[in-house]
Amino acid sequence: MNQPPTIKFLRLKPEENMDIPLPEYMTTHAAGMDISAAVENETVLGLKEIALIPTGFAMELPEGFEAQVRPRSGLAVKHGIGIINSPGTIDSDYRGEVKIAIINLGNKPYSIHRGDRVAQMVIKKVYQARLQVVEKLDETDRSSGGFGHTGQ
Repeated sequence: MNQPPTIKFLRLKPEENMDIPLPEYMTTHAAGMDISAAVENETVLGLKEIALIPTGFAMELPEGFEAQVRPRSGLAVKHGIGIINSPGTIDSDYRGEVKIAIINLGNKPYSIHRGDRVAQMVIKKVYQARLQVVEKLDETDRSSGGFGHTGQ
């Protein structure tokens, strides 16, 4: 089995953000690491409002990997809180602060406090495909059948 990649984390402003946990797996078999909010003050998201939530860290992913930022299911089900560009992608060459684009799709305002777990991050292997322009594509049973083509 291949060894898992090593992810390097840099705590930004460590003197101010030591109270904010770095991403971590909350259970032994968790696929995603929880990410916490490094907001200075309570941030209230109104209905349909979007906010960019700081995390207080930057990271270095090995070449050939990405980090996918995804909503936390509990926040989604209980409060309607999601990630506007879910899943968000963090490329291996990005070195800036990781920020989470959160949207309130719920039916009442939602407050984000310092240290709240607001998202999860899954590390995935990626490939850059070779691109080829052709005159014709191979036929399949589906071919150009689009959304709902099977009647489901």
